[in-house]
Amino acid sequence: MSTPEPPPRLEPLDETWDRMLCVVAHPDDMEFGAAAAVARWTGQGRTVGYCMVTSGEAGIDGLHPDQARPLREAEQVDSARIVGVEHVEFLGLPDGVLEYGVPLRAAIARSVRAFRPDVVVTGNFRDTWGGRSLNQADHIAVGKAVLDAVRDAGNRWVFADQLTAGPDGGLEPWGGVREVWAFGSPEATHGVDTTETFDAGVASLEAHRAYIDGLGWEHFDPREMLEGFARPTGQRLGVAFGAAFEVFPMGWGD
Repeated sequence: MSTPEPPPRLEPLDETWDRMLCVVAHPDDMEFGAAAAVARWTGQGRTVGYCMVTSGEAGIDGLHPDQARPLREAEQVDSARIVGVEHVEFLGLPDGVLEYGVPLRAAIARSVRAFRPDVVVTGNFRDTWGGRSLNQADHIAVGKAVLDAVRDAGNRWVFADQLTAGPDGGLEPWGGVREVWAFGSPEATHGVDTTETFDAGVASLEAHRAYIDGLGWEHFDPREMLEGFARPTGQRLGVAFGAAFEVFPMGWGD
């Protein structure tokens, strides 16, 4: 029997940027794979903002969404601060029933225009996490919408109402996003060393205590779970721990 070939090595991410916006479906999405990377970047003096499309209000079975929403928002704000993120935005779209389409693109484009990032991060939006482990519909809808919304944000004739609305004047087009990075993708080709900031990533996940308790996972260990993701990725980078990303260039012809 032949020995399976090891996964290919990951290429280092381009870290020559200043501002990053992370756009994901739910509070806790960043913490299940990318928060340690965020801690690395904020520790280097880079500016990172979070945009949560929903407030995760449908994520705790024992709590009505009206009770879960403020709790999960507060946990996300605390979690973000642990890894050096002060800007946390909640778009307020309905949890669990997100649909890819123009309204979702418009909401994300508005955030991109307002924050003006060089890089946008989102979560895996492939159909699976690899193998037979199915992805969630909200993740798929948001990730696909992010790719289009980033391009929409640079076109003044798409969602043009955003450029004139508001008491203090409108937004301006923003075409400065160089790449979109999707963490946790089974098609990942790039990665970053998170060995020194791994503990901060664990702490940021532990800050979602109400959500974790609400899942009812007996003996759940955040560190053990995150190590299960980070160690194999680190091996592909030649380090102890790492985070993997699929990279989508946004430039013409890339």
